Order: sequence, then structure tokens, then C-alpha cells
Amino acid sequence: MEVLYENLYNLQWQQVVMWAIGALLIYLAIAKKMEPTLLLPMGFGAILVNLPMSGAVTQGLEEGAIDILFNAGIANELFPLLLFIGIGAMIDFGPVLSNPKLMLFGAAAQFGIFFTLSLASLLGFEMKDAASIAIIGAADGPTSIFVANYLQSNYIGAIIVAAYSYMALVPIVQPPVIRMITTKKERRIRMSYQAANVTKLTRIIFPVFVTVITGLVAPRAVALVGFLMFGNLIRECGVLDSLSETAQNALANLVTLLLGLTVAARMQADAFLNTQTLLILCLGLVAFIFDTVGGVLFAKILNLFSRKKINPMIGAAGISAFPMSARVINRMGLEEDNQNFLLMHAVGANVSGQVASVIAGGLILSFMA
Repeated sequence: MEVLYENLYNLQWQQVVMWAIGALLIYLAIAKKMEPTLLLPMGFGAILVNLPMSGAVTQGLEEGAIDILFNAGIANELFPLLLFIGIGAMIDFGPVLSNPKLMLFGAAAQFGIFFTLSLASLLGFEMKDAASIAIIGAADGPTSIFVANYLQSNYIGAIIVAAYSYMALVPIVQPPVIRMITTKKERRIRMSYQAANVTKLTRIIFPVFVTVITGLVAPRAVALVGFLMFGNLIRECGVLDSLSETAQNALANLVTLLLGLTVAARMQADAFLNTQTLLILCLGLVAFIFDTVGGVLFAKILNLFSRKKINPMIGAAGISAFPMSARVINRMGLEEDNQNFLLMHAVGANVSGQVASVIAGGLILSFMA
């Protein structure tokens, strides 16, 4: 009982607020099914590390289990890299290899990153923090972790929470933004799809080629791109089917689970609850919105010079939230015209965005070097 009274005496209101934030994340994971493999452990971890004198975090000379996991998996970038193997194994580059111009949308949809980098810097954030905040716009959790940790950002907890939260909120955030900057006529543009015969050799060469080109153009990004493409090579080589399945399911799910729990090491109330965290969440939303806007406007510009019109909603799928953004675009197309199937075009732009966001992260790291 003495321990209970002592803990209640030491309990701070900020810790109770973090319990509420943790409970909200758990609710979104279970009730709304928003990224449950990540938000549920993240929410539980937020409660775990904000208990008075919690043994899960370092107390004096006794190192906590969450801090041990953080140092073993995030501080050395291990978890993001392992997760990228699983993501790479999930990705089918067939649609983008059938229509290579879709790669342009992946590049255009990174506009929000560089816009937000400038904005965060103007608002007084250190350059390393501004760069880390800007990557939230890619809606790519592993890249956000990699960049923020590499640059030793002061706000890594808030950045990671924002990155994964906006990934989960793609179906809520993107549709109103897209409708705001497109007309009904544009949203009803039909795009025919004829799958080109992409040979097995092409599928095998592609991940190797992308890795080499990235290593030459953005060396800082080669680790992330390399692990992503290695996962894809496992998928496409045809001789490692069991490993490909393991990477897509067991490995990706396990690493995501540990990642969500470990992120809580940077969600302790004294470091998380401040005005800077709220500003980071707002800037992350700005980056995400402007990435979407950049992709859509680029498609509209192409339509000025193209005889064969592109549905500009495809451009919004150029962000890295794979495959959620592609599904959102396909659904919006069907809502406007029940015979307008945009899924394969959107998937092509979406997987391009996955690669482009990693390269953008590498370029930012190169600028900061």
C-alpha cells in the first residue's frame, strides 16, 4: 500500500494526459481499424512509460526494457530497415513498369516535404528538426524514423507519432483536399488500362537497377532503398517464395509491433507534452496536404500538354502511404463514375511514391551532411 500511495503522490497530470492519448490510439486501432498493428502497441506503450516510476523506462542506473529496445532497434535504424524488407516484398512494381510515366507522380508528390522544410525553418526550428518534421509529409513511417534518428532530432517521438497517424488518416485527409482542387469533370476522367507483359527478367533487374541509381544520386538513401529493393527482389526472383511470404507477413508484422511499442520511449509526458509537439503535428499535416496537392497539380499541368487526359486524382496517390492512398483514389473514382476503375494507375503512382519518399529522405540527409 505504501508503494501505491507513493506512486499516486508522484503522479502528475501530464502523465494522465498521456494515458488519455494512449487510450485514444488504442481506440482508433480497435474501433476504427486505423493501422492497428502499429497504433495499438504505440498507445499501450504510451501508457506503459507514463506510469509513475515505470520499470519499462530507465530509472537511475536501472535501464528499462523500452529503452533497451529503442537502443537496439531504432537508435541504430535496425527496425526501419527490417520493416522495409517486408514492405518491398509486398510491392508489385508491375503497374509502374507497364507505365513508367507514373514514376513522375511519385516525384511530384514530394513537394510538401521541401515546402514544409522551409516553413519549419522559418518558424524557428533547428534545421535538423525542420528536416525531420518535413519528412512526415511522405506518410512513410520508416523513413521518418530513419531521418529523425539519423539527424538526432529533439522531437523524434512527436515526429513518429505524427507520421504514422497521418498514414492511418489517409482516407480522411486526402478526399476533401482532392475535391477542393479538382472539378467533377476532372474526377470523372476515365483511364483505360492494358497491362504490358513485364518479363520476369525485367522484374528482377528493376530492384537492382534502382538501388544502383539511388546509390549514385543519393548515397544517404541507399540503405533504405536497398533494403526495400532487396525485399522486392526476394518476391520477384521466384526461388524464395517461402521467405517472401515470411517477409510480407511474419517479419513485417513483428517488426511493426516492436516498433510501435518502442516508439513509446520518446512519448514520456515531460518530453512530449509541449507547444512544439502541437506545432509539429500541424506542420506534419501541412506537409501531407501539400504532398497531395503537388501530385494533383502536376497531373493537371500534364493534361495541358497531353492529348490523352490523366485523371488528376492519380497524382495524389504519389505519396508513400502504400496501398491506402491507391485504394482511396480508386474508391473516389468509382464514387464519381461506377465504371471508372483507377486502381492499377493509382497503385503505379503509389509504389513510385514509396521509392520517391525514400530518395527524398536521402537527399535531405545529403543536404544536412
